[in-house]
Amino acid sequence: MRDTRESRLLLVLLIAIAFALITVDIRGGEGSPVDGARQAAATVFGPVENGVAAAVDPVGNAIGAVRDSGNRHDRIATLEKENAALKAKLGSDDRTNSRVRQLDAMLKNAGAGQYGIKGAEVIAIGAAQGFSWTVTIDAGSNDGIRRDMTVLNGEGLVGRVTTVGPSTATVLLANDPDFTVGTRMEKTDELGFATGQGSRPLSVQFLNGKAKVKAGDRLVTFGSSKDKPFVPGVPVGEVVRVDPSGGALTRTVYVKPYVGFTKLDIVGVVVQAPRQDPRDTVLPKQPVKTKPKPTPTVTVTVQPNGDLVDGSGKVVGNINEKPGDGDAAGDAAGDQQGNAQQPDNAADDQGQG
Repeated sequence: MRDTRESRLLLVLLIAIAFALITVDIRGGEGSPVDGARQAAATVFGPVENGVAAAVDPVGNAIGAVRDSGNRHDRIATLEKENAALKAKLGSDDRTNSRVRQLDAMLKNAGAGQYGIKGAEVIAIGAAQGFSWTVTIDAGSNDGIRRDMTVLNGEGLVGRVTTVGPSTATVLLANDPDFTVGTRMEKTDELGFATGQGSRPLSVQFLNGKAKVKAGDRLVTFGSSKDKPFVPGVPVGEVVRVDPSGGALTRTVYVKPYVGFTKLDIVGVVVQAPRQDPRDTVLPKQPVKTKPKPTPTVTVTVQPNGDLVDGSGKVVGNINEKPGDGDAAGDAAGDQQGNAQQPDNAADDQGQG
């Protein structure tokens, strides 16, 4: 349609008519003059609208379902992430609690032995310099670590430092076959040398071939000259087997170490030795053994007539009695006792008469 003077006049006329109809409809209320026309239009176009709605609604519902499904999927994914984070936190808390316990036990040992220690974490395990049983810790020369320092944890002797870097160090474990440490037995002070045997108990050779040793005896480190590589008093382990001496100059025993070398985590490097030998003070306290209460026993002898007589001479039964005979015998004895009292009663009656 061309933009002419006539077209503009027609557009203004149509707009004026539309406003007039709107005004009449509003003022007419429910009795509006255009209500009939509105109903006629609804009658004509209503079925068309319903058909279009029937065709469009499933699509709209599907789109809404996809939208809701996306929201539900996002919510499920969020819940799964929160669940995984919670599990990780719980696992982390368990690990943290375990490490706190390890650190606490190690500090107690260090306090009991008056050792100055530098705490470290095991970050690797393996054959670092050709050793079969070694670990790497996250402390080195920058932390004051030097070669030939004693390494311990909350259980006992872990090993000794063999190689030191700026921020890491290698520790030779006490169960390595190339590891040897001087030991002293608790109470008796018998001296020996413990050698690692891998996953088997430590082999300890006592200098005294006639040393009295038994399973359960405990050993600590004897200490080295100038406290290197070993400081004194660090718990080593307990004797589990003793070999016969056989007249040899030395005696071999086997010791189960206190430390679990396959589950090391927190360790301490002794950077300052104690002023005095702590002796046996670092060893864990042994549980108090309670003596069992003696069970009282009763000696019973059999008489020729079958009576069972205890140590005090009291008859406690008869081997010839059958079940129930004891009650019958008791009743009979009671009857006899009653009959024996009857003459006395009769005599009393005669006296009264």
